[in-house]
Amino acid sequence: MRIDKAFKCSYTYIYMTGDQCLFECGDCLCLASRRAARGLTRSFDRQLRPHGIRVTQFSILVVLILRGPSKIGELAEFLGLERTTLTRNLAVIEDKGWVVIRPGDDARSRVVAATKKGHAAVVAARGAWRKAQQAAAAAIGNAGVGALRALARSV
Repeated sequence: MRIDKAFKCSYTYIYMTGDQCLFECGDCLCLASRRAARGLTRSFDRQLRPHGIRVTQFSILVVLILRGPSKIGELAEFLGLERTTLTRNLAVIEDKGWVVIRPGDDARSRVVAATKKGHAAVVAARGAWRKAQQAAAAAIGNAGVGALRALARSV
């Protein structure tokens, strides 16, 4: 969405002058990245829906399968999630029996691990994930794929 000129409606005139100009904010990179991320998430979720798993859940499980049991704080950092957001997501997949959460080395830490049932959920949904991945890559092209991966590594 690009905003190039003052917006006029029957109730309000919006205009900016000098240092108060906000038109450049319509091209906000943060907003653009969030819109793109939501669109990609919806696309992946549509493909994964028949398998009863969301892309956020799929991604958490894949990381746990590949990395092995992880402290929740370390997992949140690796995934780029707030710890509270990850905890909410883990509660859902724990209820499905896809992960187990146990106390860590000290009273404040907890360790999460994928279960066999969680691994089976990932394996069952992998083909749908692959279709979503291919569709997303086709939509943004090779340059877009490279730029997105580079951006993810840099922030």
